[in-house]
This record gives sequence, C-alpha cells and structure tokens, in this order.
Amino acid sequence: MRSSKSADAELSVGQRIELPKIGSRDRYDSLMEVVRNRVTVRKFDENFVVPECHYELILDAARHAPSGANAQPWHYIIVDNAEIKKQIANYFVAEQRFRAKAKMKFPTPDYRGLSTAPGFIVVCSDMRWVEAFPVLKVETPENAELNRMYKENAERILLQSVAASTMSAHLAAASLGYCVWWVTAIGQENAQKAMRPLLGIPDEISVLDIFLFGPPAQEPYKRWKKSMDEIASQGEFNPAQRLSRDDIREWIKKRRHKVMYRDASRID
Repeated sequence: MRSSKSADAELSVGQRIELPKIGSRDRYDSLMEVVRNRVTVRKFDENFVVPECHYELILDAARHAPSGANAQPWHYIIVDNAEIKKQIANYFVAEQRFRAKAKMKFPTPDYRGLSTAPGFIVVCSDMRWVEAFPVLKVETPENAELNRMYKENAERILLQSVAASTMSAHLAAASLGYCVWWVTAIGQENAQKAMRPLLGIPDEISVLDIFLFGPPAQEPYKRWKKSMDEIASQGEFNPAQRLSRDDIREWIKKRRHKVMYRDASRID
C-alpha cells in the first residue's frame, strides 16, 4: 500500500473539485454502466490472483466516501491467507447449517465460496465513533429516553457511513471488471468471537461486513430490481405504495427466494 506521505500529497490535489457541466450525461452514463453491472456472485475463479494495485484502487475509492461528521469510521483488512479464508468460511457454513436446523426458512446462500474468493476484505469499525455524532454527553434520569433516541440515531449514522464506503469499494471493483459479494450476516456476538482472533482484531473493533470480489466461476446474471414507480413518490408519499404487514409477509413467502437467486429474466 502507498505511504502516508503520498496519500497526503493526493489529498492536497483532491481538494480541487472537478464537476461536469450540469446536465452533462457523459459521466452519468459511464457511472450507470458500472452501477448496473455491479452484480453479486457467490462462486469465483479460485485460480485468479488479485494484483496488489487493485486492492489499492478499490480501497482508495472506499476512503473517499462520505461519513457522518467526516469521522470516516471504517477500517479494512485485506485477507490473503488461504487458511484464514477457510476458517472464516467454516464459521459461515456452520451458521448456514444452524439456520436450517432452526427452521428459519430463510434462503441462506452457500457460504463455501468464501474460502476461494480471490479478493477478500473484512470491513470493520470502532463503534465508539458514535460519540462523534449528536448524542447527549451527560445522561440524567430526566433525559435518558431522549439520549437513547440520539444514541440509536448515532449508530445508524455510523452504519450508513460504513455502508457508503463499502459501496464505493464495490463500485470500484465493478469498474475494474470484478463481480462482488457483500457478506452481511456478521452482527452476532459469536461471529465477532470467531473472527477477531484470526485477524488480530482488538475487542473494541467490530466486524461489520466482508467484501469479496473476483472473476466469476460461471456466467453472472442480473437480478430483478423494483421499478421506479415502486420506490419513489413525488411531493408526498404515494398511498398506493403502502404495504400492509400481510403484503410484506406474502412477498417474503412467494417472491423472496426468487429475487434473491434467480436471473431477472426468470422472475414471474
């Protein structure tokens, strides 16, 4: 990775903001080509070796993401040890089997692909960064409930910040021609205990996600996306877009398993 001196030099250059003419489509169209072709796969070409410079390019995009209070509360660990990859994969395979035994009825992905992913980055954060966001520094019995709401909001700010950085990394990887996999089932305490020792992660640092990338082992496909009419309202919330709990449960029962894993052209 580059030295801090070179990074500081780039920061001074980066202060010159260069935006296209308002309404120009050239950069937008190029961006949308990357966005539309950022696709998830769960099995990669295990013989591919990611050049070190590609990690650098991807994480450079990640570090330029927006964050609450510009705290940049993220840390990325590049995992290039095959045995550690395998041990992390083993944890998730065990989690996959637990979900089946617990009868969660969730279409859990096949986590075995973690062990052979060429690009492997663990996404971390120090949750104490929530103190950088609006919270009441002194809690009293009178303001306890108010402070609880502020703390919950601060946690959302932190998670949104890290997600924005991770998405920037995904788009950078896609722009380099890679397929990706955003592994998000890492909130459990057992997952923290399993991964921290493998990567020397201190107790105060939380593992939030794993970002995998590489050439796909098979031809990738585009998944179904909601239409614009389903996700946006003009002026005020469109009542026609409001879903009841029964509507959501019906969608989960009949469509979730399809949209998670099928080619968009095969969704009925």
